[in-house]
Amino acid sequence: MPVTRTTQTHENAEVTGSAASGPALARGLAAACHPLPAAAVTLFAAALTAAAGHGPAGAAVTVGAVAAGQLSVGWCNDRADLRRDLVTGRPDKPLVAGTVPAPAVTWAAAGALLLCVPLSLACGPLAGAAHLVGVAAAWAYNLRLKSTAASWLPYALAFGLLPAFVTLGLPGAPWPPPWLTAAAALVGVGAHFANVLPDIEDDLATGVAGLPQRLGRRVSAALAGLLVLGSTATLVVGPPGRVTTYGWMLLAATATVLLLAARRPAGRLPFLATMAVAGADVALLVVELRP
Repeated sequence: MPVTRTTQTHENAEVTGSAASGPALARGLAAACHPLPAAAVTLFAAALTAAAGHGPAGAAVTVGAVAAGQLSVGWCNDRADLRRDLVTGRPDKPLVAGTVPAPAVTWAAAGALLLCVPLSLACGPLAGAAHLVGVAAAWAYNLRLKSTAASWLPYALAFGLLPAFVTLGLPGAPWPPPWLTAAAALVGVGAHFANVLPDIEDDLATGVAGLPQRLGRRVSAALAGLLVLGSTATLVVGPPGRVTTYGWMLLAATATVLLLAARRPAGRLPFLATMAVAGADVALLVVELRP
């Protein structure tokens, strides 16, 4: 009986969504792109380009490529999860609520991906290849790997390659320092563990058995905190020279915030705490990388 009601709701939603006006369709698409993570990663890329010394034109293309890639990944994720979201009843998802039709999300994901390719390659062949590998890894997560024990790997690749995309687009195509790549990969995997915590039971009920789901909520919450703390520690002690006062304060604050978030692993607090820590890490990074 619940499946019948959900299916009917979806059918009505498709009709409503198909007839949606332009502004309503735009709002539905904006809600379906996972706006918070997409904006966070795009802002992270913008901060990196500024810190690395990109000019206005180079920064605009680099950030545009990241934004297009993130939009494609977000829309792909919601479209790929539609059947599971219908089964578990997710009215917070625009496709389930009917605020946007499924074909529109499919076309939006494809269009953003097509736009991402030339924008990425415009930054240089090596830079473009690094970014497109990261975007491909995120699509692979959405379409297959999120249900496997390797669910963490696309996050490590996509986040770990983001600094390379930024620095390889500079004159001489320099690679980023290893500590920066490691810190980005760690925060990406930590965000993966934190993001799935509220939905573990629903995921398992619909056949999604990624690594966090297999480990369970308590272990995954602990790992999320340790990974993000490891990312901050890497940013603090990785660069040459002595650790700044801000670095030590950031490390202590990160440990405190993550410890408090770990007390409520079932909600969105761990993920929001991860985003907050990542923002503070970016501030430290901008100072450390400034030419």
